[in-house]
Amino acid sequence: MALTTLDPNTALIIVDLQKGIVTLPGLVEITDIVGRAAALANAFRERDLPVVLVNVAGGAPGRTEQAPRQTGPRPEGWTDLIPELDQQPSDILVTKWTWGAFTNTGLEAELKARGVTQVVIAGVATGTGVEATARQAYEAGFNVTLAIDAMADVRPEAHDYSIKYVFPRLGETGTGQAIIDLLSMAKA
Repeated sequence: MALTTLDPNTALIIVDLQKGIVTLPGLVEITDIVGRAAALANAFRERDLPVVLVNVAGGAPGRTEQAPRQTGPRPEGWTDLIPELDQQPSDILVTKWTWGAFTNTGLEAELKARGVTQVVIAGVATGTGVEATARQAYEAGFNVTLAIDAMADVRPEAHDYSIKYVFPRLGETGTGQAIIDLLSMAKA
């Protein structure tokens, strides 16, 4: 793990932990992932640091070779955040229509207006929503930290590839607990 520090004004971004996604078959250890993400959210809130909760309501309209997993309208409640995240009025809610949380959502401007210089990212899916959000954050000039034990993917090979090859090029990686420990040391 290469986690070294957290900036004084760091935001947490939790990607796609919503009712329609956490129930997908193949998400291993999702209960543990959710627990770690919720612990991170609580730690950030205790320190009055921004918490961004992201849900996805659809997909980009472009053509692809692979058919979309979902066609037609989403079931009722599909985009609802899971209750374990304990959404608070101070949280920033972002609804996205692409893989990454920064595309056409205003998230970059919102975070920069709050003086945020670093983001910690967790959620699902590691190789799509989490990775796309991390890439966009890095390209927008944020320092990026990835809570690798607070993310999952239905494709284990995509999860492993992102953690081993992509994330070290975008920022630092560490466990949720290591991130919480750094938060605690910063406010001590």
